[in-house]
Amino acid sequence: MNRAIVAEFADAEKLIVATASVRRHGFRPLDALTPVAVPEIDALIATRGARLPIRSFMAVAGFGVAILFYGLEWFSSVYAYPINAGGRPLNSWPVFLLAPFEVGMLAAAIAGVAAFLANCRLPRLNHPIFSFPGIERASQDRFFLVAGRVDDDQRDAHLRRILEDAGALSIAEGEV
Repeated sequence: MNRAIVAEFADAEKLIVATASVRRHGFRPLDALTPVAVPEIDALIATRGARLPIRSFMAVAGFGVAILFYGLEWFSSVYAYPINAGGRPLNSWPVFLLAPFEVGMLAAAIAGVAAFLANCRLPRLNHPIFSFPGIERASQDRFFLVAGRVDDDQRDAHLRRILEDAGALSIAEGEV
């Protein structure tokens, strides 16, 4: 959870000015909640990359399960239950390739869905941003800027002044 200050603005222009001012003074804007698309805000809010490399997680899960399944097939055919069918060798690897491929694909898909849900922090029934007063108006007619707080009271007061000077209607503090 991040400590944040949420400022409410009446229009998109004031939100853009406030976001630029927050960045210029060395603070970190975390997010903007708006009722309409504001393309200019995307460049001002620094987005971070994915915390979880989903493709590599999927590859490890897929190849790992495929190798384990191939080993299970080989062990059961060669040691646990050897049957000589048609004079073929017990360790006939071309016969063992289809099922590990399919199981590996299934494992990679399941790992991808699990990694996606973990990366999005789902399932979450209630996001902490909804505890801020008036935040429900972000889908109607208000613009909100979520800025990261620092642990210094003097810097937090400076951030509040920056937001007030930019035209914030209200400012609240809390966890997001």
